[in-house]
Amino acid sequence: MTEQNFLLSGELIEGGHSLVQRVYYEDTDFSGLVYHARYLHFLERGRTDYLRCLGCVQGALLSADEEGLVFVVHRMEIDFKQPARMDDILTIRTITEKAGGAKMVLTQEIRRGETLLIAAKVVIAVINRHGRPRRLPEAIAEKFLTVPI
Repeated sequence: MTEQNFLLSGELIEGGHSLVQRVYYEDTDFSGLVYHARYLHFLERGRTDYLRCLGCVQGALLSADEEGLVFVVHRMEIDFKQPARMDDILTIRTITEKAGGAKMVLTQEIRRGETLLIAAKVVIAVINRHGRPRRLPEAIAEKFLTVPI
């Protein structure tokens, strides 16, 4: 893959979001491979920048109304297919499967070029500022379900 200038927060794609990240020394273990827990960081960056590109500022969601709105990971399934190494250029893709009620379901992939390294399914709970479930407002659900390109 040739190096290009990518947008810092990635870009919206059909059905979701794509973010390009480089693997740094700090992401690896003594073997030179990405440490398994670091993949959670890459996946989180993908989800966070997806929100950002959709115009959802997390701090503003918390104070948007008297209930507040917070997204928390409720469940995550990860398949580790192949390892990444220092200096690899990774693409983190986040696609919305479901957005409504009190949860969202996202699928995420981390690829090096065309090679699938990580496949994940993430269930996000929607809660209020007091940690109680709340419905995802329709306007926000709509953003996730009809990603503008």
